[in-house]
This record gives sequence, structure tokens and C-alpha cells, in this order.
Amino acid sequence: MGLSATDLNAGLDALAAREPAFAAALERVGYPAPRIRARGYATLLRTIVGQQVSVKAADAVWRKLEVLGDPTDPAVVAALDDDSLRACGFSRQKTGYARSLADEVTSGRLDLDNLPDDDEEAVAQLVRVKGIGRWSAEVYLLFAEGRPDIWPAGDLAVQIETGRILGLPERPSERLTRELAEAWRPHRGAAAIFTWHHYGAGADAAPV
Repeated sequence: MGLSATDLNAGLDALAAREPAFAAALERVGYPAPRIRARGYATLLRTIVGQQVSVKAADAVWRKLEVLGDPTDPAVVAALDDDSLRACGFSRQKTGYARSLADEVTSGRLDLDNLPDDDEEAVAQLVRVKGIGRWSAEVYLLFAEGRPDIWPAGDLAVQIETGRILGLPERPSERLTRELAEAWRPHRGAAAIFTWHHYGAGADAAPV
């Protein structure tokens, strides 16, 4: 499971103690709610279903899939033909992605209960699945496994809010966003969740 409220708040308190700009931002917008997803195949499949569509559309696809069987069981997707998946709302590309995920899990090549402890090695295993890029892998490790030092520097909102929190004149690049957060180890996961919270606060999060 993801970072608990207790762990999340403790991480942010540690960041605020070492980074005055973080302390000021935390005072402005408060603590974020935890972002927790279930560990395992279903969460990754939902990630694929939700790519480039609205939450409402993704929910509709998922409900149609549930009619055909238990979508938390990779054997169900593996057994469905392409026409059945397309009827649920899967595009041709997502059909391939869903099959790749099901195959990795059912074959045992991807064991979601025993991913490597090293974050980079865990990311490397996840991105072997077609349709799971680095961002999706990092978000899974943060939300579903609660790994405390995950830092999805490629996320646009993370870049924007890192710049805003630190008072930078423009949005930092992915490389600079990653470099800026080196000083926040081992609490970069809490920092990422806070940047999304700060982004959601909009104008109210602007430094004064």
C-alpha cells in the first residue's frame, strides 16, 4: 500500500525542517491526503485502461470488462479475444498493452509481490510491460507500494510545482527537477505527493 498519512506527514515535516521554501509552502496549503492504491496486477491494468482517457471513460471500460470476468485475474484478459477487449473499449494499442501485462504476470516473469527492493531495478522490471513507461512505474511504486523515495521528475506538475515552491523563474527541466530533489532524499515520495497537492491548490499556492 502507499504512504500512510503518518509516514507522509513525517516525510513532509522532515523536508520542511531542511528546506525553508517547503516549510512556507506547507504552511500555505497544508498536508496532502495520502494517495494509496492496491498492490498488484489490477492497479497496473487500470493504469493502462486510464491512459489518455477521462476517469469516466476508464470506469466505463472497467465495468464492461467486469461483465466478462474478474479483471483482477490476469488469466481473464489472457483468455479474451481481441474483439471482446475492443467491445469493452480497449483500443488496438491498449489491447496489446493489456495482453503484455497479463503475459508478464501469468508467466511469472513479473512478480508484483516480490519486486526488487532497489527502486531502479523495480522500475526496470515494470517497464518491460508494453504500455508501462517510467512515469507509470514510478507512480505504481509510490501509490501501491509506498516506496518513500520515488521521485517522478518527468511529471509535468511535479516540475511546475517544484519550480513554484522554490521560487524559480521558470519550470525546471526533468533533469534539473531530478537534481534539485537530490537534497530531499529519502523523502522524495512525500515531496512528489505534495507537489501534486500544491498544483491542485492553484493560485492559492502562489508564494506571497
